[in-house]
Formats: sequence, C-alpha cells, structure tokens
Amino acid sequence: MGNFIFEKYGGIEGIYHIQPEVRGDARGYFMETYNYNDFKAAGLGMVFVQDNQSLSSEGVLRGLHFQKEHTQGKLVRVISGEVFDVAVDIRKGSKTYGKWAGVILSAEKKNMLYVPEGFAHGFYVLSETAEFAYKCTDFYDPSSEAGIMWNDPVLDIKWPVPAGKEPKLAEKDKQYPGFSNDIFLEY
Repeated sequence: MGNFIFEKYGGIEGIYHIQPEVRGDARGYFMETYNYNDFKAAGLGMVFVQDNQSLSSEGVLRGLHFQKEHTQGKLVRVISGEVFDVAVDIRKGSKTYGKWAGVILSAEKKNMLYVPEGFAHGFYVLSETAEFAYKCTDFYDPSSEAGIMWNDPVLDIKWPVPAGKEPKLAEKDKQYPGFSNDIFLEY
C-alpha cells in the first residue's frame, strides 16, 4: 500500500477517500491512479469493467444517480478543475441508510473517492470547468437508471451552491423523486 493512502470516509462503511503518492520534479509529475494490488491490500478488491469521463462547466450539478440493477461501485477523480462530490447510502438495512458524505475533489490535490455499490452519487462543479473521470465495477445500463432529487430536504445535502444561484441540471435530474424509504438497493 505504498502508493496510496486509504482513509475510511464520512463515517459510512465502504466509502474511501484516497490520496495517491505523487512523484514530481522539474519535468512534471507521475502518479498511479489505480493499482489492483494496493487496493486489494486495503480491502478494496473490486474489479473495474468500464471507465467514463465527463466535462462540465461551473455550476453544473450531476446527480444523484444510481442503477437499480447492475449497481456500480465508482472510483472517482477530477482530471482538471474542482468539484464537490457526494455519495448517499441507499443500501437496505445499512446502519447509515439515508446518510451522505461529501468531499472536494480537485486536479490540484489529485485525491479520489471510492463510492461502493449501493450508493447514489453526484457532484457539483466549483471551477470554471471540470473534467471528471471514474472507473465502474459494472456496465452502464440505461434501463436500470434511477436517481434522487439533488436538493431533497430529508437528505439535506450541504451543496456549496452560492446563495441566489440555481445549479445547472439535466432535464432527467429535475424529474427525479425525493428520498423515501422506497428508494433502496438490496445488499
């Protein structure tokens, strides 16, 4: 585990804040963004099957997304810019069901978050633009796509949206229901 620092995060079982070792000199830097052996040694022996990347402008909020079937664990990081990243526990029977954890991920810090299966996930862009990359443990399945309203009062996520501003949302994200005991994934 010499190339990463793994920290259980947000008081929610399964979420890890990960800081890779960055080696730099006058030419630039080098870092590993994933190493199966290091992750497995930290208790994260998942296998990734799909990589995704998005570009978003300041004020964009993507989420809160999950898949009802073909649930995905995600290793998320920011390649350029900065985001506020959120994971909401929707695992039926979990001690932290309905709780959320949030962290600022940035290209400057090069930090990552592992969001396990059984969580809704979203992020809000803080910088002018942000490139967001993530590895997934299962394939995207549009027929299984679901979500929760980003500003649900029960969850009370403390998004860093400036007062008087509304986040830029996709049409589908505007239509998601609020959080309720009917929203859960079996684990």
